[in-house]
Amino acid sequence: MARRIEHHTTSPHSAEKVFGALVDETYLRDRLASIGGNDAELMTFSSANGKTSYQLKQGVPAEHLPSIAKSLLGGDLVIQRVENWAAGAGTVEVTINGVPGRLDGSFTITDNGAGSKTTLVGEVKVSIPLMGGKLEKLIAEQVVVLLNKESEFTSEWLANRG
Repeated sequence: MARRIEHHTTSPHSAEKVFGALVDETYLRDRLASIGGNDAELMTFSSANGKTSYQLKQGVPAEHLPSIAKSLLGGDLVIQRVENWAAGAGTVEVTINGVPGRLDGSFTITDNGAGSKTTLVGEVKVSIPLMGGKLEKLIAEQVVVLLNKESEFTSEWLANRG
């Protein structure tokens, strides 16, 4: 069984500026350095003809994980993200080391009054009998926390660039 996720974040900056940040290699490196966790890395980045694709690796130390995740992973949580962006919309695929599951979703960025709204709609699926639902819930909760941190970082990053 899969768990649907829908999450919205807002920014005081226009959709165009937020999108511009999300497809900027310097921004991605700065974001990873600030909130990417252990061994964070921009593994691949390409941008051409209005389309941008990249792969990120982020880490969460085992001591920051709930006991169910610690027992399953046997160490740190390593998150691999592949994002593809074009014209204010994107897709994301997330896999986690040691977990037979993934998050697939799509992003939209729209103007919202004087700022913008970014929406993620997706699905978390973990194929582990008896524990899958608990892990899906945990992953969905952690995705929300991460998206909120990334949204705050993006707003500050853009504010510092005028």
